[in-house]
Amino acid sequence: MSEKAKRKGIEIGAGLLAYVIVWAIEFYANLGRQEAALLFLVPYVVLSATTYVEQIKKIRTMKFLDENLLMIVATCGAFVVGRYREAVGAMLLYQAGRLVEELSLSSTKKSIAKFIDIRPEYANLKEGAGERVVEPQELQPKQIIVLKPGEKIPVDTVVTMGTGTVDMKALTGESKPRAVKIGDRLYSGGINLNGVLEARVVKAYSESMASKVMKLVENANEKKSDSLRLADRFTRYYTPIVIAIAVLTFILPSMMFPGTRDEWIFRGLILLVAACPSGLLVSIPMAFLGGIGAASRQGVLIKGSRCIEALTQVDTFVFDKTGTLTEGVFHVQKVVPHKIQEEELLELAALAEAYSTHPIALSLRTAYGSEIDKSRVGEVTEYPGLGLCAEVDGKRVYIGNYRLMNRQGLFCRPVAGPGTAVHVAVEKEYAGYIMISDVIREDAGRLIRWLHRHQMASVMFTGDNEEAAEDVAGKLKIESVYADLMPEDKVEQLEEFRESEMEGEKLAFVGDGINDAPVLARADVGIAMGGLGADAALEAADIILMEDEPSKIINAVRISRATLRSVKQNMTFAIGMKAVLIILAFCGLITMQNAIIADVAVMLINILNSFWMMKYPE
Repeated sequence: MSEKAKRKGIEIGAGLLAYVIVWAIEFYANLGRQEAALLFLVPYVVLSATTYVEQIKKIRTMKFLDENLLMIVATCGAFVVGRYREAVGAMLLYQAGRLVEELSLSSTKKSIAKFIDIRPEYANLKEGAGERVVEPQELQPKQIIVLKPGEKIPVDTVVTMGTGTVDMKALTGESKPRAVKIGDRLYSGGINLNGVLEARVVKAYSESMASKVMKLVENANEKKSDSLRLADRFTRYYTPIVIAIAVLTFILPSMMFPGTRDEWIFRGLILLVAACPSGLLVSIPMAFLGGIGAASRQGVLIKGSRCIEALTQVDTFVFDKTGTLTEGVFHVQKVVPHKIQEEELLELAALAEAYSTHPIALSLRTAYGSEIDKSRVGEVTEYPGLGLCAEVDGKRVYIGNYRLMNRQGLFCRPVAGPGTAVHVAVEKEYAGYIMISDVIREDAGRLIRWLHRHQMASVMFTGDNEEAAEDVAGKLKIESVYADLMPEDKVEQLEEFRESEMEGEKLAFVGDGINDAPVLARADVGIAMGGLGADAALEAADIILMEDEPSKIINAVRISRATLRSVKQNMTFAIGMKAVLIILAFCGLITMQNAIIADVAVMLINILNSFWMMKYPE
């Protein structure tokens, strides 16, 4: 139970005790109107003090037109017309309803935290020949820690000794454990299943993956959706309208039927209580929290209710190719030298890419097969979207796409055939090209087929040549392809798409989260594939798939639609019940206590309707 709920419980308990004592005194003593008012004022003050304090604070920010104001006006009015018991009873039931609201929200947040509790509790810091248990927050980069079987990984590290298996399900939703060895990266939040590992800390706890993910989830509801903003606006305008209706109820019928003034005033006060929108206000954030929690369990981080709502409106998905639809693991298919030997061309390419971590560079070094002598490599200059220039054995080696070659004055045409051609030049002499190809992700086809079945369009952006792009698009049945795009071209093309979209429709961009940050940020919904470890993804994307599985987008869309459906059901039911209760109050068919009990019932039904989202199947 949260501290707020505990305080509310104590407040209700004290108020109830005072209410019972005052009622007993009134029952056995013959009290006048003033004495009764003073006595009942005691439990009323105990029950309503915090509500009045909250409302005074809201007056400063001009946000006081809410359900608290309705209850204050109604109960104060009840005191004025001598309905002391009803005033205190109404405030008691109202506070009980707020306690239920706080307990429900607290329970939902705890459920989310339970499902994604990836924060480690301790770390084994290696000191000399021994170890010392420390708080994860104490660890600093370059320190060595020991990971024993069954222990959570406290911070982001690199394995320096040992082999084992790591379970990343809590962080990424990945069902199968990973085998790890020396040199592999480990992310905080994973669990070492077997084998004793030694690992070097690469990031402090505050910058590690577990800490970042938990912060994202805890702050997930800060980005308000249109539905949440609508509820806020609804309350802002709804409250004065209800007060105006209540005032008319006080005045008009009593003018038409003299002698019934007090009865109509009390009906107007009951109308205010019946109109309290508590059930509506609590059920909407509950539904969104449930959806965010359900997605988090499956390794999909949704940054807020706005992102959930926007995803349900997406009609076009734009995909980056490399690392998104394909695995980003390249293999050398053929080496085509020009005036030099194949071995020499491959060696030049591998040396030039000696310091690069790009998948293409890794494939070239793997194909070379020999140990790289980095002492032969001097200054390296990168050209984003083109390639790089490296000093190898004192000579400038250019390696990249055909645009880089043309930029150096070497006329070079795009190479025909599926795959990516990596061109090499030494000084001002063209040395040939190396053809590499990527592998399509296993579940990419399933995602594209699902999108088409649900009348959503698919588009592919890539910097690769048109033939390689058409080859992948043909296999996946993607409708539109835009090839040979530089990073800035992708942004421009996305803007053209957005301008051509019909009003109300949304466009999602799915990228690998490292090189696509500008496009992710500009899209209506940015989805980062394999955001694990990619700071750019965590910052720029609205939705992060923590594992490289495009098909998780299907679940993200399904959960978002189910969440919004729950929100609409809650809003319709709550508003409909408010209308019924207001009519009953006007006709004098319900009491003030009945009105509050009905409001609490509406809230509970909506909470139950929202809570099922937390049980969304994995």
